[in-house]
Amino acid sequence: MGTSVDPVQAGRAAPDILTEAQQLVHTAAIELGRHPQARDLLDACADRLGQPLRVALAGSIKAGKSTLLNALIGQSVAPTDATECTRVVTWYRNGATPAVTAYAEDGAAAHVVVRRGTGAHGLTFDMTGLRWNPPGERAVDHLEVRWPTAELARTTIIDTPGTSSLSREVSQRTLRLLTPAAETGEPDPLTVTPGADAVVYLLRRLDATDVQFLEQIGTGGAAGPLGVVGVVSRADEIGAGRMNALQSAREVAARFATELERTGLCQAVIPVAGLLAFAAATLTQPEFAAFEALATLPPESLELAMLSADRFARPDIALPVPPALRAQLADRFGMFGVRMATELVRTGVRDATRLSAELSARSGIDELRTVLDVQFGQRTDQLKAHSALNTLDRVLAAVPGTPADRLRPRVRTLLADVHGFAELRLLGRLRADELPLPEADVAELVRLIGGAGVAPHVRLGLPPDADTATLRAHALAAVRKWRGRSRHPLADRATAAACATAARSAEGTLAQLPG
Repeated sequence: MGTSVDPVQAGRAAPDILTEAQQLVHTAAIELGRHPQARDLLDACADRLGQPLRVALAGSIKAGKSTLLNALIGQSVAPTDATECTRVVTWYRNGATPAVTAYAEDGAAAHVVVRRGTGAHGLTFDMTGLRWNPPGERAVDHLEVRWPTAELARTTIIDTPGTSSLSREVSQRTLRLLTPAAETGEPDPLTVTPGADAVVYLLRRLDATDVQFLEQIGTGGAAGPLGVVGVVSRADEIGAGRMNALQSAREVAARFATELERTGLCQAVIPVAGLLAFAAATLTQPEFAAFEALATLPPESLELAMLSADRFARPDIALPVPPALRAQLADRFGMFGVRMATELVRTGVRDATRLSAELSARSGIDELRTVLDVQFGQRTDQLKAHSALNTLDRVLAAVPGTPADRLRPRVRTLLADVHGFAELRLLGRLRADELPLPEADVAELVRLIGGAGVAPHVRLGLPPDADTATLRAHALAAVRKWRGRSRHPLADRATAAACATAARSAEGTLAQLPG
Protein backbone atom coordinates (compact mmCIF):
# COMPACT_ATOMS: atom_id res chain seq x y z
CA MET A 1 0.00 0.00 0.00
CA GLY A 2 2.82 2.36 0.80
CA THR A 3 4.65 2.12 -2.52
CA SER A 4 4.77 5.28 -4.57
CA VAL A 5 2.86 5.46 -7.84
CA ASP A 6 3.87 7.34 -10.94
CA PRO A 7 1.09 9.94 -11.36
CA VAL A 8 1.24 9.77 -15.13
CA GLN A 9 0.95 5.97 -15.11
CA ALA A 10 -1.82 6.15 -12.49
CA GLY A 11 -3.70 8.68 -14.56
CA ARG A 12 -3.40 6.78 -17.80
CA ALA A 13 -6.03 8.35 -20.07
CA ALA A 14 -8.62 6.09 -21.66
CA PRO A 15 -7.34 6.65 -25.24
CA ASP A 16 -3.87 5.41 -24.11
CA ILE A 17 -5.18 2.07 -22.85
CA LEU A 18 -7.29 1.72 -26.01
CA THR A 19 -4.22 2.38 -28.18
CA GLU A 20 -2.14 -0.16 -26.26
CA ALA A 21 -4.93 -2.74 -26.54
CA GLN A 22 -5.05 -2.13 -30.31
CA GLN A 23 -1.28 -2.59 -30.58
CA LEU A 24 -1.31 -5.81 -28.56
CA VAL A 25 -4.16 -7.29 -30.60
CA HIS A 26 -2.45 -6.30 -33.85
CA THR A 27 0.88 -7.83 -32.79
CA ALA A 28 -0.80 -11.04 -31.61
CA ALA A 29 -2.71 -11.35 -34.90
CA ILE A 30 0.56 -11.18 -36.85
CA GLU A 31 2.36 -13.69 -34.63
CA LEU A 32 -0.57 -16.11 -34.72
CA GLY A 33 -0.81 -15.99 -38.50
CA ARG A 34 -0.51 -19.77 -38.75
CA HIS A 35 -3.64 -20.24 -36.63
CA PRO A 36 -6.59 -19.13 -38.81
CA GLN A 37 -9.21 -19.39 -36.05
CA ALA A 38 -7.18 -17.27 -33.65
CA ARG A 39 -6.34 -14.77 -36.38
CA ASP A 40 -10.00 -14.40 -37.38
CA LEU A 41 -11.05 -13.84 -33.78
CA LEU A 42 -8.34 -11.23 -33.24
CA ASP A 43 -9.25 -9.49 -36.50
CA ALA A 44 -12.84 -9.27 -35.25
CA CYS A 45 -11.50 -7.98 -31.94
CA ALA A 46 -9.48 -5.26 -33.73
CA ASP A 47 -12.55 -4.20 -35.72
CA ARG A 48 -14.52 -4.01 -32.50
CA LEU A 49 -12.07 -1.54 -30.94
CA GLY A 50 -12.96 0.94 -33.67
CA GLN A 51 -16.71 0.51 -33.21
CA PRO A 52 -19.14 2.04 -30.69
CA LEU A 53 -19.50 0.63 -27.19
CA ARG A 54 -21.64 -2.52 -27.04
CA VAL A 55 -24.32 -2.59 -24.34
CA ALA A 56 -26.48 -5.70 -23.94
CA LEU A 57 -30.02 -5.68 -22.58
CA ALA A 58 -30.63 -8.88 -20.61
CA GLY A 59 -33.33 -10.19 -18.30
CA SER A 60 -36.07 -12.75 -17.94
CA ILE A 61 -38.90 -13.29 -20.43
CA LYS A 62 -41.33 -10.37 -20.66
CA ALA A 63 -39.04 -8.12 -18.60
CA GLY A 64 -39.54 -5.33 -21.16
CA LYS A 65 -36.16 -5.37 -22.92
CA SER A 66 -37.47 -4.44 -26.37
CA THR A 67 -39.71 -1.69 -24.98
CA LEU A 68 -36.76 -0.22 -23.06
CA LEU A 69 -34.61 -0.40 -26.19
CA ASN A 70 -37.24 1.58 -28.14
CA ALA A 71 -37.39 4.12 -25.32
CA LEU A 72 -33.61 4.58 -25.24
CA ILE A 73 -33.46 5.07 -29.01
CA GLY A 74 -36.65 7.15 -29.14
CA GLN A 75 -38.05 5.25 -32.11
CA SER A 76 -39.93 2.02 -32.69
CA VAL A 77 -37.12 -0.18 -34.00
CA ALA A 78 -37.55 -3.35 -31.90
CA PRO A 79 -40.59 -5.66 -32.02
CA THR A 80 -42.20 -5.98 -28.60
CA ASP A 81 -44.53 -8.89 -29.33
CA ALA A 82 -43.49 -12.49 -28.64
CA THR A 83 -42.31 -13.65 -32.08
CA GLU A 84 -39.44 -15.81 -33.29
CA CYS A 85 -37.14 -12.78 -33.44
CA THR A 86 -37.27 -12.44 -29.63
CA ARG A 87 -35.73 -15.94 -29.35
CA VAL A 88 -32.44 -14.90 -31.01
CA VAL A 89 -29.81 -12.29 -30.22
CA THR A 90 -30.47 -9.07 -32.16
CA TRP A 91 -27.80 -6.44 -32.76
CA TYR A 92 -28.97 -2.84 -33.26
CA ARG A 93 -26.35 -0.75 -35.07
CA ASN A 94 -26.25 2.62 -36.74
CA GLY A 95 -26.82 2.54 -40.51
CA ALA A 96 -27.46 4.91 -43.41
CA THR A 97 -30.86 3.32 -44.13
CA PRO A 98 -33.15 0.99 -42.15
CA ALA A 99 -32.44 -2.69 -42.86
CA VAL A 100 -32.81 -6.02 -41.03
CA THR A 101 -30.63 -9.00 -41.90
CA ALA A 102 -30.72 -12.56 -40.58
CA TYR A 103 -27.46 -14.51 -40.25
CA ALA A 104 -26.93 -18.26 -39.97
CA GLU A 105 -24.03 -19.90 -38.12
CA ASP A 106 -22.13 -20.41 -41.39
CA GLY A 107 -22.32 -16.68 -42.20
CA ALA A 108 -25.10 -16.93 -44.78
CA ALA A 109 -27.36 -13.86 -44.83
CA ALA A 110 -31.01 -13.23 -45.66
CA HIS A 111 -33.04 -10.03 -45.89
CA VAL A 112 -35.85 -9.79 -43.29
CA VAL A 113 -39.10 -8.05 -44.16
CA VAL A 114 -40.21 -5.39 -41.65
CA ARG A 115 -43.93 -4.89 -41.19
CA ARG A 116 -45.43 -1.94 -39.33
CA GLY A 117 -48.78 -1.87 -37.58
CA THR A 118 -50.36 0.40 -34.99
CA GLY A 119 -50.27 0.79 -31.21
CA ALA A 120 -47.54 -0.33 -28.85
CA HIS A 121 -46.81 -3.44 -30.97
CA GLY A 122 -46.31 -1.55 -34.19
CA LEU A 123 -43.36 -3.37 -35.75
CA THR A 124 -42.72 -7.01 -36.64
CA PHE A 125 -39.84 -8.83 -38.31
CA ASP A 126 -41.26 -11.37 -40.78
CA MET A 127 -38.89 -14.33 -40.69
CA THR A 128 -41.00 -16.69 -42.80
CA GLY A 129 -39.61 -17.81 -46.12
CA LEU A 130 -36.12 -16.36 -45.71
CA ARG A 131 -34.07 -16.47 -48.93
CA TRP A 132 -30.55 -17.31 -47.86
CA ASN A 133 -27.45 -16.27 -49.73
CA PRO A 134 -26.03 -18.76 -50.57
CA PRO A 135 -29.27 -20.77 -50.93
CA GLY A 136 -30.12 -23.58 -48.55
CA GLU A 137 -32.07 -24.55 -45.45
CA ARG A 138 -30.70 -22.87 -42.33
CA ALA A 139 -31.66 -21.77 -38.84
CA VAL A 140 -31.30 -18.13 -37.82
CA ASP A 141 -28.30 -17.59 -35.53
CA HIS A 142 -28.75 -13.84 -34.94
CA LEU A 143 -30.29 -10.72 -36.43
CA GLU A 144 -28.65 -7.41 -37.28
CA VAL A 145 -30.78 -4.26 -37.43
CA ARG A 146 -29.29 -1.18 -39.09
CA TRP A 147 -31.10 2.06 -38.22
CA PRO A 148 -30.05 5.71 -38.69
CA THR A 149 -30.18 7.21 -35.18
CA ALA A 150 -27.79 9.34 -33.11
CA GLU A 151 -28.11 6.93 -30.15
CA LEU A 152 -26.92 3.95 -32.19
CA ALA A 153 -24.05 6.01 -33.61
CA ARG A 154 -22.73 6.21 -30.03
CA THR A 155 -23.75 2.79 -28.72
CA THR A 156 -24.51 -0.57 -30.30
CA ILE A 157 -27.38 -2.14 -28.34
CA ILE A 158 -27.83 -5.91 -28.17
CA ASP A 159 -31.29 -7.29 -27.37
CA THR A 160 -31.00 -10.79 -25.91
CA PRO A 161 -33.47 -13.68 -25.42
CA GLY A 162 -35.06 -14.14 -22.00
CA THR A 163 -32.75 -15.75 -19.46
CA SER A 164 -35.60 -17.83 -17.99
CA SER A 165 -36.89 -19.25 -21.28
CA LEU A 166 -38.46 -22.70 -21.17
CA SER A 167 -36.00 -23.59 -23.93
CA ARG A 168 -32.53 -24.08 -22.48
CA GLU A 169 -30.96 -23.35 -25.86
CA VAL A 170 -32.71 -19.96 -26.05
CA SER A 171 -31.43 -18.98 -22.60
CA GLN A 172 -27.93 -20.23 -23.43
CA ARG A 173 -27.74 -17.82 -26.39
CA THR A 174 -27.72 -14.94 -23.95
CA LEU A 175 -25.20 -16.61 -21.66
CA ARG A 176 -22.86 -17.39 -24.55
CA LEU A 177 -22.91 -13.73 -25.58
CA LEU A 178 -22.09 -12.39 -22.12
CA THR A 179 -19.60 -14.94 -20.76
CA PRO A 180 -16.41 -16.43 -22.22
CA ALA A 181 -16.13 -19.96 -23.50
CA ALA A 182 -14.67 -21.33 -20.28
CA GLU A 183 -17.76 -20.18 -18.37
CA THR A 184 -20.35 -21.56 -20.80
CA GLY A 185 -18.93 -25.00 -21.43
CA GLU A 186 -17.86 -24.35 -25.03
CA PRO A 187 -15.24 -26.91 -26.11
CA ASP A 188 -13.11 -24.31 -27.89
CA PRO A 189 -12.73 -20.71 -26.69
CA LEU A 190 -11.71 -19.72 -30.22
CA THR A 191 -15.30 -20.32 -31.38
CA VAL A 192 -16.57 -17.48 -29.19
CA THR A 193 -16.69 -14.04 -30.78
CA PRO A 194 -16.50 -10.85 -28.67
CA GLY A 195 -19.79 -10.05 -26.93
CA ALA A 196 -20.90 -7.06 -24.86
CA ASP A 197 -18.77 -4.47 -23.08
CA ALA A 198 -21.46 -3.68 -20.50
CA VAL A 199 -24.89 -4.98 -19.47
CA VAL A 200 -28.24 -3.48 -18.50
CA TYR A 201 -30.09 -6.23 -16.61
CA LEU A 202 -33.89 -5.90 -16.34
CA LEU A 203 -35.70 -7.26 -13.29
CA ARG A 204 -39.39 -7.57 -12.52
CA ARG A 205 -38.68 -9.41 -9.31
CA LEU A 206 -35.46 -10.63 -7.77
CA ASP A 207 -35.39 -14.41 -7.79
CA ALA A 208 -32.74 -17.11 -7.79
CA THR A 209 -32.60 -17.18 -11.59
CA ASP A 210 -31.65 -13.50 -11.75
CA VAL A 211 -29.00 -13.81 -9.04
CA GLN A 212 -27.53 -16.94 -10.62
CA PHE A 213 -27.33 -15.28 -14.03
CA LEU A 214 -25.69 -12.14 -12.64
CA GLU A 215 -23.18 -14.29 -10.79
CA GLN A 216 -22.34 -16.06 -14.05
CA ILE A 217 -21.76 -12.74 -15.78
CA GLY A 218 -19.26 -11.95 -13.05
CA THR A 219 -19.51 -8.18 -12.62
CA GLY A 220 -16.10 -6.57 -12.75
CA GLY A 221 -14.32 -9.90 -12.79
CA ALA A 222 -11.62 -10.93 -15.20
CA ALA A 223 -14.09 -12.86 -17.35
CA GLY A 224 -17.29 -10.90 -17.82
CA PRO A 225 -18.39 -7.37 -18.73
CA LEU A 226 -16.92 -4.67 -16.53
CA GLY A 227 -20.18 -2.83 -15.89
CA VAL A 228 -23.70 -4.03 -14.97
CA VAL A 229 -26.62 -1.71 -14.21
CA GLY A 230 -29.90 -3.17 -12.93
CA VAL A 231 -33.29 -1.83 -14.02
CA VAL A 232 -36.59 -2.54 -12.24
CA SER A 233 -38.52 -2.70 -15.50
CA ARG A 234 -42.22 -2.10 -16.11
CA ALA A 235 -42.11 -0.05 -12.93
CA ASP A 236 -45.57 1.44 -13.52
CA GLU A 237 -47.13 -2.00 -13.12
CA ILE A 238 -45.78 -2.47 -9.59
CA GLY A 239 -48.38 -0.04 -8.23
CA ALA A 240 -51.16 -1.37 -10.47
CA GLY A 241 -50.94 1.73 -12.66
CA ARG A 242 -51.77 4.13 -9.80
CA MET A 243 -50.24 7.58 -9.51
CA ASN A 244 -47.87 6.37 -6.78
CA ALA A 245 -46.67 3.45 -8.91
CA LEU A 246 -43.17 4.83 -9.46
CA GLN A 247 -42.75 5.52 -5.77
CA SER A 248 -43.66 1.91 -5.09
CA ALA A 249 -41.18 0.89 -7.78
CA ARG A 250 -38.45 2.98 -6.16
CA GLU A 251 -39.02 1.18 -2.87
CA VAL A 252 -38.78 -2.15 -4.69
CA ALA A 253 -35.64 -0.97 -6.49
CA ALA A 254 -34.11 0.03 -3.16
CA ARG A 255 -34.71 -3.49 -1.82
CA PHE A 256 -33.24 -5.04 -4.97
CA ALA A 257 -30.30 -2.63 -4.80
CA THR A 258 -29.55 -3.53 -1.20
CA GLU A 259 -29.34 -7.21 -2.10
CA LEU A 260 -27.53 -6.85 -5.44
CA GLU A 261 -25.11 -4.20 -4.25
CA ARG A 262 -24.38 -6.19 -1.09
CA THR A 263 -23.23 -9.05 -3.27
CA GLY A 264 -21.53 -6.71 -5.76
CA LEU A 265 -23.65 -7.96 -8.68
CA CYS A 266 -24.82 -4.52 -9.89
CA GLN A 267 -23.37 -1.02 -9.78
CA ALA A 268 -26.81 0.63 -9.58
CA VAL A 269 -30.50 -0.34 -9.65
CA ILE A 270 -33.02 2.08 -11.20
CA PRO A 271 -36.81 1.84 -11.67
CA VAL A 272 -37.99 2.59 -15.22
CA ALA A 273 -41.47 2.59 -16.78
CA GLY A 274 -40.33 1.64 -20.28
CA LEU A 275 -43.75 1.86 -21.91
CA LEU A 276 -44.28 5.39 -20.60
CA ALA A 277 -40.74 6.40 -21.60
CA PHE A 278 -41.28 5.27 -25.18
CA ALA A 279 -44.72 6.85 -25.40
CA ALA A 280 -43.30 10.12 -24.05
CA ALA A 281 -40.59 10.12 -26.73
CA THR A 282 -43.17 9.58 -29.49
CA LEU A 283 -46.07 11.68 -28.12
CA THR A 284 -48.28 13.09 -30.89
CA GLN A 285 -50.33 16.27 -30.99
CA PRO A 286 -53.69 14.37 -31.21
CA GLU A 287 -52.68 12.44 -28.06
CA PHE A 288 -51.86 15.68 -26.26
CA ALA A 289 -55.25 17.09 -27.30
CA ALA A 290 -56.90 13.96 -25.89
CA PHE A 291 -55.17 14.47 -22.53
CA GLU A 292 -56.30 18.10 -22.57
CA ALA A 293 -59.90 16.95 -23.05
CA LEU A 294 -59.63 14.35 -20.26
CA ALA A 295 -58.16 16.97 -17.93
CA THR A 296 -61.41 18.97 -18.12
CA LEU A 297 -63.27 16.19 -16.33
CA PRO A 298 -63.68 16.12 -12.53
CA PRO A 299 -60.91 13.84 -11.16
CA GLU A 300 -63.40 11.49 -9.48
CA SER A 301 -65.36 11.02 -12.73
CA LEU A 302 -62.22 10.21 -14.71
CA GLU A 303 -60.94 7.83 -12.04
CA LEU A 304 -64.25 5.94 -12.12
CA ALA A 305 -63.87 5.52 -15.89
CA MET A 306 -60.30 4.28 -15.44
CA LEU A 307 -60.95 1.37 -13.11
CA SER A 308 -59.48 -0.82 -15.86
CA ALA A 309 -58.08 -0.40 -19.36
CA ASP A 310 -61.08 -2.25 -20.86
CA ARG A 311 -63.53 0.02 -19.05
CA PHE A 312 -61.61 3.13 -20.13
CA ALA A 313 -62.00 2.18 -23.82
CA ARG A 314 -65.67 1.10 -23.65
CA PRO A 315 -67.95 2.99 -26.11
CA ASP A 316 -70.76 3.24 -23.53
CA ILE A 317 -68.54 5.24 -21.11
CA ALA A 318 -69.18 8.91 -21.84
CA LEU A 319 -65.83 10.71 -22.14
CA PRO A 320 -64.75 13.66 -24.35
CA VAL A 321 -62.34 11.40 -26.28
CA PRO A 322 -63.42 8.81 -28.90
CA PRO A 323 -63.22 5.16 -27.71
CA ALA A 324 -60.66 4.21 -30.37
CA LEU A 325 -58.31 6.99 -29.24
CA ARG A 326 -58.83 6.03 -25.60
CA ALA A 327 -57.82 2.45 -26.45
CA GLN A 328 -54.72 3.81 -28.18
CA LEU A 329 -53.79 5.89 -25.12
CA ALA A 330 -54.18 2.90 -22.80
CA ASP A 331 -52.13 0.73 -25.18
CA ARG A 332 -49.28 3.20 -25.64
CA PHE A 333 -49.08 4.91 -22.25
CA GLY A 334 -50.55 2.34 -19.89
CA MET A 335 -53.06 3.39 -17.25
CA PHE A 336 -50.30 4.93 -15.13
CA GLY A 337 -49.20 7.06 -18.08
CA VAL A 338 -52.75 8.20 -18.86
CA ARG A 339 -53.27 9.23 -15.24
CA MET A 340 -49.91 10.99 -15.09
CA ALA A 341 -50.34 12.83 -18.39
CA THR A 342 -53.85 14.00 -17.52
CA GLU A 343 -52.73 15.23 -14.12
CA LEU A 344 -49.79 17.11 -15.59
CA VAL A 345 -52.05 18.87 -18.11
CA ARG A 346 -54.54 19.65 -15.35
CA THR A 347 -51.78 21.26 -13.26
CA GLY A 348 -50.35 23.51 -15.95
CA VAL A 349 -48.53 21.70 -18.78
CA ARG A 350 -49.71 23.54 -21.91
CA ASP A 351 -48.00 21.93 -24.92
CA ALA A 352 -46.96 18.53 -26.24
CA THR A 353 -43.22 19.24 -26.04
CA ARG A 354 -43.38 20.07 -22.34
CA LEU A 355 -45.62 17.09 -21.62
CA SER A 356 -43.19 14.78 -23.42
CA ALA A 357 -40.30 16.06 -21.29
CA GLU A 358 -42.27 15.79 -18.02
CA LEU A 359 -43.42 12.24 -18.75
CA SER A 360 -39.90 11.23 -19.77
CA ALA A 361 -38.48 12.53 -16.50
CA ARG A 362 -41.13 10.72 -14.45
CA SER A 363 -40.67 7.44 -16.34
CA GLY A 364 -37.14 7.04 -14.97
CA ILE A 365 -35.54 6.93 -18.43
CA ASP A 366 -33.67 10.22 -17.90
CA GLU A 367 -32.10 8.89 -14.68
CA LEU A 368 -31.13 5.69 -16.47
CA ARG A 369 -29.52 7.66 -19.31
CA THR A 370 -27.50 9.64 -16.76
CA VAL A 371 -26.27 6.46 -15.04
CA LEU A 372 -25.45 4.85 -18.40
CA ASP A 373 -23.48 7.93 -19.40
CA VAL A 374 -21.50 8.04 -16.14
CA GLN A 375 -20.93 4.28 -15.87
CA PHE A 376 -20.53 3.44 -19.56
CA GLY A 377 -20.54 6.42 -21.93
CA GLN A 378 -17.74 8.38 -20.26
CA ARG A 379 -15.64 5.20 -20.00
CA THR A 380 -16.25 3.86 -23.50
CA ASP A 381 -12.58 3.35 -24.39
CA GLN A 382 -11.80 1.66 -21.08
CA LEU A 383 -14.71 -0.76 -21.43
CA LYS A 384 -13.84 -1.61 -25.02
CA ALA A 385 -10.20 -2.13 -24.09
CA HIS A 386 -11.21 -4.39 -21.19
CA SER A 387 -13.29 -6.58 -23.53
CA ALA A 388 -10.49 -6.73 -26.12
CA LEU A 389 -7.83 -7.62 -23.56
CA ASN A 390 -10.04 -10.38 -22.14
CA THR A 391 -10.50 -11.82 -25.63
CA LEU A 392 -6.77 -11.58 -26.32
CA ASP A 393 -5.98 -13.30 -23.02
CA ARG A 394 -8.30 -16.20 -23.91
CA VAL A 395 -6.75 -16.55 -27.36
CA LEU A 396 -3.19 -16.59 -26.00
CA ALA A 397 -4.18 -19.23 -23.43
CA ALA A 398 -5.82 -21.37 -26.12
CA VAL A 399 -2.84 -21.23 -28.51
CA PRO A 400 0.31 -21.59 -26.36
CA GLY A 401 3.85 -22.13 -27.55
CA THR A 402 4.02 -19.27 -30.09
CA PRO A 403 5.98 -15.98 -30.12
CA ALA A 404 2.76 -14.30 -29.00
CA ASP A 405 3.24 -15.84 -25.53
CA ARG A 406 5.51 -12.91 -24.66
CA LEU A 407 2.48 -10.59 -24.82
CA ARG A 408 0.51 -12.36 -22.11
CA PRO A 409 2.26 -10.87 -19.04
CA ARG A 410 1.52 -7.35 -20.32
CA VAL A 411 -2.12 -8.26 -21.07
CA ARG A 412 -2.53 -9.68 -17.57
CA THR A 413 -0.86 -6.61 -16.04
CA LEU A 414 -3.20 -4.25 -17.88
CA LEU A 415 -6.27 -6.21 -16.83
CA ALA A 416 -5.11 -6.17 -13.21
CA ASP A 417 -3.57 -2.74 -12.90
CA VAL A 418 -5.14 -0.24 -15.30
CA HIS A 419 -6.64 2.31 -12.99
CA GLY A 420 -9.87 2.87 -14.88
CA PHE A 421 -10.74 -0.79 -14.37
CA ALA A 422 -9.93 -0.50 -10.67
CA GLU A 423 -12.25 2.52 -10.35
CA LEU A 424 -15.17 0.66 -11.89
CA ARG A 425 -14.63 -2.36 -9.66
CA LEU A 426 -14.43 -0.15 -6.59
CA LEU A 427 -17.62 1.70 -7.53
CA GLY A 428 -19.39 -1.66 -7.58
CA ARG A 429 -17.92 -2.75 -4.24
CA LEU A 430 -18.64 0.53 -2.47
CA ARG A 431 -22.36 -0.08 -2.84
CA ALA A 432 -21.90 -3.38 -1.02
CA ASP A 433 -19.28 -2.45 1.59
CA GLU A 434 -19.64 0.23 4.25
CA LEU A 435 -16.29 1.90 4.77
CA PRO A 436 -15.55 3.15 8.31
CA LEU A 437 -15.27 6.74 7.05
CA PRO A 438 -17.43 9.84 7.61
CA GLU A 439 -20.34 10.11 5.18
CA ALA A 440 -18.88 13.23 3.57
CA ASP A 441 -15.57 11.45 2.96
CA VAL A 442 -17.29 8.47 1.36
CA ALA A 443 -19.19 10.86 -0.95
CA GLU A 444 -15.90 12.58 -1.86
CA LEU A 445 -14.22 9.25 -2.53
CA VAL A 446 -17.05 8.13 -4.84
CA ARG A 447 -16.90 11.42 -6.72
CA LEU A 448 -13.08 11.28 -6.97
CA ILE A 449 -13.07 7.81 -8.56
CA GLY A 450 -15.59 8.91 -11.18
CA GLY A 451 -18.94 7.99 -9.64
CA ALA A 452 -20.49 11.24 -10.90
CA GLY A 453 -18.43 11.61 -14.07
CA VAL A 454 -14.80 11.52 -15.18
CA ALA A 455 -14.13 15.17 -16.06
CA PRO A 456 -11.47 16.69 -13.74
CA HIS A 457 -13.78 19.38 -12.33
CA VAL A 458 -16.48 16.79 -11.59
CA ARG A 459 -14.04 14.48 -9.82
CA LEU A 460 -12.82 17.39 -7.70
CA GLY A 461 -16.28 18.78 -6.93
CA LEU A 462 -15.60 22.12 -8.65
CA PRO A 463 -17.67 24.18 -11.13
CA PRO A 464 -17.03 23.70 -14.88
CA ASP A 465 -15.35 27.12 -15.18
CA ALA A 466 -12.78 26.49 -12.43
CA ASP A 467 -9.33 27.69 -13.53
CA THR A 468 -6.31 25.42 -13.82
CA ALA A 469 -4.65 26.72 -10.66
CA THR A 470 -7.73 25.93 -8.59
CA LEU A 471 -8.02 22.48 -10.15
CA ARG A 472 -4.34 21.75 -9.43
CA ALA A 473 -4.61 22.93 -5.83
CA HIS A 474 -7.65 20.73 -5.14
CA ALA A 475 -6.09 17.75 -6.92
CA LEU A 476 -2.87 18.05 -4.90
CA ALA A 477 -4.86 18.33 -1.68
CA ALA A 478 -6.83 15.20 -2.63
CA VAL A 479 -3.62 13.29 -3.40
CA ARG A 480 -2.18 14.14 0.02
CA LYS A 481 -5.42 13.44 1.88
CA TRP A 482 -6.18 10.04 0.35
CA ARG A 483 -2.59 8.86 0.17
CA GLY A 484 -2.31 9.62 3.89
CA ARG A 485 -5.57 7.75 4.59
CA SER A 486 -4.31 4.73 2.67
CA ARG A 487 -1.19 4.56 4.88
CA HIS A 488 -2.95 5.04 8.20
CA PRO A 489 -1.76 2.26 10.56
CA LEU A 490 -5.29 1.59 11.87
CA ALA A 491 -6.96 1.37 8.45
CA ASP A 492 -8.27 -2.09 7.58
CA ARG A 493 -7.19 -3.65 4.30
CA ALA A 494 -10.36 -2.81 2.34
CA THR A 495 -10.37 0.82 3.49
CA ALA A 496 -6.67 1.24 2.76
CA ALA A 497 -7.16 -0.17 -0.75
CA ALA A 498 -10.14 2.13 -1.42
CA CYS A 499 -8.21 5.17 -0.21
CA ALA A 500 -5.22 4.20 -2.37
CA THR A 501 -7.51 3.99 -5.39
CA ALA A 502 -8.86 7.46 -4.62
CA ALA A 503 -5.31 8.77 -4.32
CA ARG A 504 -4.39 7.31 -7.71
CA SER A 505 -7.52 8.90 -9.19
CA ALA A 506 -6.43 12.26 -7.80
CA GLU A 507 -2.93 11.75 -9.22
CA GLY A 508 -4.41 10.87 -12.59
CA THR A 509 -6.59 13.99 -12.50
CA LEU A 510 -3.52 16.08 -11.70
CA ALA A 511 -1.65 14.49 -14.61
CA GLN A 512 -4.44 15.50 -17.03
CA LEU A 513 -4.19 19.21 -16.17
CA PRO A 514 -2.13 21.58 -18.34
CA GLY A 515 1.42 22.15 -17.20
